[in-house]
Parts: sequence; structure tokens; C-alpha cells
Amino acid sequence: MERQIVMDSSSSSELVREMMEVIETVGSYAGFRVTQRKECLNLVRRLKLLVPLLEEIKELDYSVSGLGLAFNSLLNLKKALLGAKKLLKNCNYGSKIYLAMESEAVMCRFHAVYHKINQALDNIPFDKLGVSIEVKEQVELMRMQLKRAKRRTDTQDMELAMDMIVIFSKKDERNADIAILERLANKLELHTIAELKAEKTAIAKLVKQRGGYNETMHQIVDLLGKFKQIAGIDETVSLDGPISTRTAQTCQSPLVPHEFVCPITLEIMTDPVIVATGQTYERDSIRKWLNSNHRTCPKTGQTLEHLSLAPNFALRNLILQWCEKNNLELPKKDNYASSVNYSAEIMEEISSLVLNLSSSQPNVRRDAIVKIRMLSKENPENRIFIANDGGIPRLVQLLSYPDSNIQEHTVTALLNLSIDETNKRLIAREGAIPAIIEILQNGTDEARENSAAALFSLSMLDENKVLVGNFNGIPPLVALLKNGTMRGKKDAATALFNLSLNQANKSRAIKAGIIPPLLHLLDDKNLGMIDEALSILLLLASHPEGRNEIGRLSFIETLVEIIRNGTPKNKECAVSVLLELGLKNSSLILAALQFGVYEPLREISISGTNRAQRKANSLLQHMSKCEHIP
Repeated sequence: MERQIVMDSSSSSELVREMMEVIETVGSYAGFRVTQRKECLNLVRRLKLLVPLLEEIKELDYSVSGLGLAFNSLLNLKKALLGAKKLLKNCNYGSKIYLAMESEAVMCRFHAVYHKINQALDNIPFDKLGVSIEVKEQVELMRMQLKRAKRRTDTQDMELAMDMIVIFSKKDERNADIAILERLANKLELHTIAELKAEKTAIAKLVKQRGGYNETMHQIVDLLGKFKQIAGIDETVSLDGPISTRTAQTCQSPLVPHEFVCPITLEIMTDPVIVATGQTYERDSIRKWLNSNHRTCPKTGQTLEHLSLAPNFALRNLILQWCEKNNLELPKKDNYASSVNYSAEIMEEISSLVLNLSSSQPNVRRDAIVKIRMLSKENPENRIFIANDGGIPRLVQLLSYPDSNIQEHTVTALLNLSIDETNKRLIAREGAIPAIIEILQNGTDEARENSAAALFSLSMLDENKVLVGNFNGIPPLVALLKNGTMRGKKDAATALFNLSLNQANKSRAIKAGIIPPLLHLLDDKNLGMIDEALSILLLLASHPEGRNEIGRLSFIETLVEIIRNGTPKNKECAVSVLLELGLKNSSLILAALQFGVYEPLREISISGTNRAQRKANSLLQHMSKCEHIP
């Protein structure tokens, strides 16, 4: 029999006060990571529903019947609330990259917290305590919400997963990878210097907590380094020192007026320019920021209405006067005079090129397309200028031009332009998708590859996923996956993964015969596309038609072979697919056991990647429930 703890007025008041402080603290968190933000806000909102209950208990007479019985339950509730606080604190201050990679494990922690809170509330004798009906109903509402909370797989999480596979593959250095990095940085909110500095601190703390580096930590640090590069911070990531830009000398002297210091480099400015928000930056540093596909002001975070840079001659003269007075010499910049008119010259050139797209002279038209293709690849400023000058409608018209060379350059230019989020909508609105699909079917090898890449880029918008499916874009992508060049297969796989996040497109892909070429990718180790193939198969395994076609003994044998001998990432993906299939069909679990999956599965559950360990343990538990193993 459990020993009862007698609760007096002081212990009651202290216990309740501590719990209310916990709820107040978590209510003050304002930086929940985007991958867990919805779950965090829901949990905080639910915890706040407990405040009226705690306030009533705080006012109770300690001699009330049942108060002693409640003490143990309230202690358990306090433990559960402390667990919730720890989880929410981690989601507020922890590494954004780590929380994205381990989102499934974090969700499991949320559900463990829900269970503990419910368990503690189950044992509180509300009636004996005389808790009011209104408060009791409020607590019951909270408990029902916790019980209904279910695991979910958001589309964004799947996109994050696929983007990370592409980035970590290190096999493709195309310009489109910059777009994937930029999209990841935006999703994870890691694109300003302050955000990257905070992430570096969070990762250093994580490494210390875990006693050093492992495979996951190396991946996280590698990705942070890439984020810093696209933000214009060119340095090797080291977790031992403070974050810094690539400038040779930081301006730390308190004598230098802060108005003279660039907010990005923290150096005294030699060529100050004004952006659309009115903020002033060093020309080279803000150029680097804009060339990394940013369209916001680094200091204010506001979206820039235009990307023109106006020289701040008044401030430059003040800086020169101050330097002369204080006996300091500014670094010489040879390109100052020539850089002042850069934007105006480019805008004028782009306007001329856009007009030449409609030229009646074939050579003039071809030269304009080639030049626009090059300019659209160089930087985000050019992509916006081309769109603003009406380049997109003219390029879309040229997709149907009866010259394969023109088509190839045009679809590649549109691929480059589609890196910009606004341009994605403009390109689709102008009717480009059917024409791109036509080139995907009948163009040159390079045109087909870049058409697939363009469809991937455009389909990052959900409405465009639907359009590609409706315009019958899935079958030619499947054909490219089957018969394309190495790069074509990769482009097709990436596009098909993204499109298959749409339920209707899963069915279209299966009917188009996607599964045989995916299985071929698993068999051909030289292609190096096992992770990509398994990621798509995992999506298709959630569809009844996909399960029926995938669930053959030969495929189960292949999965077991990958689980036994694949790379850590291969094993993780293969276990995920087997788990998805096995949860719907226990006979496939039995087949996997007959092919010898048990021992390698146990090994993964101990020494695999974090995600692989969780999947392997879930699979072993399911096997046990099905009575296939003890």
C-alpha cells in the first residue's frame, strides 16, 4: 500500500506556487523552433488550462478531506510539468538543425509528456477537493485534447527530409543546390547573422552535452557551414570560438561612431550604400547578402521592395573627415567608381535582352536567351530584374519554339528564375508547366534534365504539385528515372519525391510504373541512389496500391540485404520502409525474419543512427506483438 504524505497549508502553497511558476515560465518562451512550433504552442496553451485548477487548490483549507490523497498526484503533476518545461525549453533554445533532423524523436517526447500529465490528473480526487464544475470541465477539456493528440507527418517535414538527403549527398554541385540550401535556411530560420550565431552556440552546447562528436553532429556542423556560406559568412565552422565574418579586422574600438560601422561586417565602411529600407551597409557585404538569394534587410528583417543600392556620399564624406581627424587610413578599393553604376547598367542590359527575346532575327533572339540564362544563374537581383521587365512571359512562349537548342536554353533560364519564390508562381501562371513537360518528353538530354529540375523547383508550391499531376507530368518523369542519364535520374527522383507528397500524384506515379525503376536503383549500387529510391518507396508504401506492388518477397529480401550491409543512412531508410509495410501486413514481417532480418535489426537498434534505432525498436516491438519473436 502506497504511503500517504500529509499535506499542510505551507507545503500545499509551495507546491502549487512552483507549478504555476513552471507554467508562467513556459508561457514566456517566444522562440520555438519552426519544426516543433505548432506542437509547442499547443502544449503551452493546454498547460495554461491548469492555472484555474491550481488557483483553486491554493485556496483550499489543508484540512479538507482528500487533500492528503491529492498530494502524491500533485507531486506527479509537478514532475510532468517539469518534463514539459525541459522539452519546451529545448525546443525554444536548442539547435534548429538538430531538432529538424530528430523531429520524430522529439514528437515521441511530446507524447510521453502528454501521458505523464494525464496520468497525474487521473488520480486527483476532484470531487473530494470540492473543485468547481467549471474548472473540472476545463481540466477535462485539456485531458481530451492531450488524448486526441496524434503523431502527424507534415508536408514540410517530408520536404525537409528530402532536401537534407540532396544536400548531404555531396554529389551534385549545381546552382539548384543553392536554392535547396536557401529553402532549408528559410524553413529553419537560419539566414541572418544573429540566427547563425545563436545556432552555433546551441550546437556547441549540444556537442558538450553529448560528450563529443558523432555522425549526426558532423552532419549538423557541415550544414551550418553551408548556411553560413550562402549568408556571405566565409569561414570554417569551429565550435571553439565566436562567430565572425571573413573580414580581416573587426572594428571594435569604442571611438568609432556606430553609424560608421557596417551592421554585417562590423567594420568601418569604405563604400557605404543605402538599401530600400533606408539602412546603410558596406557595398561588398550587402552585395554578398543579396547574391545569396536574400530579399530582406539584414538589420530590420523587412522585405526589400527593390534591390537597388544607392551610394551614401554624405556618410562616406563624414567617415573620411573622421578618419583624417583621427589619423586613420581607410583600406583602398579599386572598384569603387565602377561599382556605383553596376545595378543601373545591369538593369539596362536586361531590358534590352528581354526586348531581343521577341526579335525577328534568330541570332539576336538566341544570343539574348543564352545571356539571360547566364544572368539568371548569377544572382537573385538579376532574377528579379528579368521578371520585372516581363522576361517570363516571353521565355514561356519560346518553350514551344521548334528548335531544340532554343528550348534547352529557355527551360534552363526558367529553372534559374524559378529559384525565386515569386517567380515560381509567375512561371506557372504564364502556362509554362505543359510546355516544360513537352520538353521533358522530347527534348535533348540536358533539356530533359533541366526540365525535371524545373518541375521540382516549381512543385515546391503545393498548387504547382497539382498542376504537374493534372498536366500528366508524372509519366515522363518516370521515363527519365528509368532511361535518363545519371544526372537525369537524380533530377527525376528529386522531382518525383516532391510530387508524390500529393496523394493523387502517388497513384499517378504507381500507374506510370515508377516502382520497377526504383527497385532497379536499389539493385545497381554504382548509381549511388539507394537513399533517394527508398525515400520515394517510403512515400508510396503509405498508399494501398503502392503497398500491393512493393510487398513482394523479392523486395523484402532486398530490404533485408540493405539492412544487413548498407551504409548507416541506407539502413535507416530500409528499416523505415519495412516498418511501414509491416504495420499493414504482418506476413511481410514474417518473410523478413525468414530472410534473416532479426540479428541486423537488433544491431541497428543498438548502434544505428538515432532515427534508425527508433525505427528498429518499433519494428522489433511490432514483431513481438505479432508473436513472430519472443
